Amino acid sequence: MKQETDYLKDISEIRSIMERSSRFISLSGLTGVFAGIYALIGAYVAYEIAYVDGEWLYRREIDTGFTKVSWMLILDGLIVLVLALATGIYFTARKAAKNNQKIWDKSSKMMILHLLIPLATGGCFSLILLYWGFPGMVAPITLIFYGLSLVNASKYVIGDIQYLGYLEIVLGLIASIFLGYGLFFWAIGFGVLHIFYGLVMYNKYERNKDSN
Repeated sequence: MKQETDYLKDISEIRSIMERSSRFISLSGLTGVFAGIYALIGAYVAYEIAYVDGEWLYRREIDTGFTKVSWMLILDGLIVLVLALATGIYFTARKAAKNNQKIWDKSSKMMILHLLIPLATGGCFSLILLYWGFPGMVAPITLIFYGLSLVNASKYVIGDIQYLGYLEIVLGLIASIFLGYGLFFWAIGFGVLHIFYGLVMYNKYERNKDSN
């Protein structure tokens, strides 16, 4: 009986090792924290660009085509994205070096592919909506597609990133009901949720290792 139990334990350990080897290393929790901070700063800049006194979180104007305000908002979003990606690469590479793991292998390639497909689709769809004068739908769409991309890529990442994806999707659906408050929901989804998720992941997986 004991021998059979040992066999089952060995099989379980082998299965665990195989699952870990087929997945990309978990993203550092600090990546989420910094991405959230960048998003909150970007949301503040967007607020200063697109809104006026007395309208709080409502869009100042709705125009068909790309206006000067539209291009400024796109630039703002791109800067936030680039900063978040650069920070993510830095912390992920640092974590991989500590764990003696490769950062670029088959698993990481599959993770990026499954992440980019819905993310790029949502980005293009958002630009189309912005072009045709539907800026109120941009925030819900970006939240929903971002959530879908996280869930889609979660099977290639060690960690609980799919739960963040579920929250983003739900928040995006709620934001699609309360049109006009997109920036508020965008700040919660990309800012607050990222910071909260990052802190949880850091305390759960990295804090003890960093203190050693």
